[in-house]
Amino acid sequence: MAYYTVGTIVNTHGIRGEVRVVATTDFPTKRFAVGATLYAFLPHQTTPVTLKVGTVRKHKSFYLLSFPDRPSINDVDGLKTATLKIADDQLDQSDLQPGEYYYHQIVGLDVVTVDGEPLGQIKEILSPGANDVWVVARPGKSDLLLPKIDQVIKQVDLAHHQVIVELMEGLD
Repeated sequence: MAYYTVGTIVNTHGIRGEVRVVATTDFPTKRFAVGATLYAFLPHQTTPVTLKVGTVRKHKSFYLLSFPDRPSINDVDGLKTATLKIADDQLDQSDLQPGEYYYHQIVGLDVVTVDGEPLGQIKEILSPGANDVWVVARPGKSDLLLPKIDQVIKQVDLAHHQVIVELMEGLD
């Protein structure tokens, strides 16, 4: 089963079993909703801890979560630094607008110019600010940084495992 990161437990909060979570998902209200299932991955354990969200509230830049079967600080203290993930069957394409994709759908795609010239493969996605930047690993060359803008990214074709781009002057 594949898992996708949605947040990190950075600390406990109070004595009633709440944890402070930094969200790394675009859908925090859905991922951290009451009743949602999360999997906590800890560095010293091989299998994840399954957690069911009991309460959720926003506090400053964090989400405060509690779990019905962990009512005190002692029950959640061992979860500090855990990475919270969801299973792949919890992803829902209806969350996305047309032209939007999950990162895992983009990473690994082949990049081809509008003229059909292969450029390389997307190895990661950066989020520095105004728009994402897709990093393309090119054989024998340095990485190519493609801004995720309509003038550059012409088409994402998941069925053919490729992205069609038009290189603007200065990108190569």
